[in-house]
Amino acid sequence: MMKNQTSIFIAVCIICFLFYRCSNNATTSTATNDSLSTNGNMYNGYASQVDWGKHLMATGGCGDCHTPKKMADHGPVDDSSLLFSGSPSQQPAPNLTPDQLKQGMAATLGLTAWTGPWGRSYAANLTPDSTGLGSWSEKQFITCLSQGLFQGIEGSRPLMPPMPIDGVKNFTSNEMKAIFAFLKTVKPIHNIVPEYQPPATAAK
Repeated sequence: MMKNQTSIFIAVCIICFLFYRCSNNATTSTATNDSLSTNGNMYNGYASQVDWGKHLMATGGCGDCHTPKKMADHGPVDDSSLLFSGSPSQQPAPNLTPDQLKQGMAATLGLTAWTGPWGRSYAANLTPDSTGLGSWSEKQFITCLSQGLFQGIEGSRPLMPPMPIDGVKNFTSNEMKAIFAFLKTVKPIHNIVPEYQPPATAAK
């Protein structure tokens, strides 16, 4: 009789233990899946805000103008060592030849500096260096993109071509926050981008 009671007690303990393990694993699995689902929804399916921002920068073609180029066999390609560092400070500005004047604008080979009816403009340094976005706030960045204002400062001049501000300003605030979060993670590059020159100055 004693042996039967002991056996029943042990069996009950084993069943309770197995039930606890299964319930605990199910709870953990559900919590993990819920967490992934929440993050996925929050970051448009990406694992993190930074990953989402990286995707937006790539699909938006931001590096086309903000990353200097180097020449390859099949033409200019992004210089990955200068990612998003803007127009190189030592690079000569593009001048309009008579033929280009007829077309209305000219650009450097790396597409980081442009001359046209608006004057001469240079792609900004978007790295988290002091010469780039190092001291910028998230709010300042959003103001810059959503309102097309230089350095995101109220009352400052508008951003100049070829910045596609009519398209960029349609990013949602969450998308802009994701882009800013990504840019804060790229390699800081010290590069003082030349100042914008209005038409009268650029023509000289």
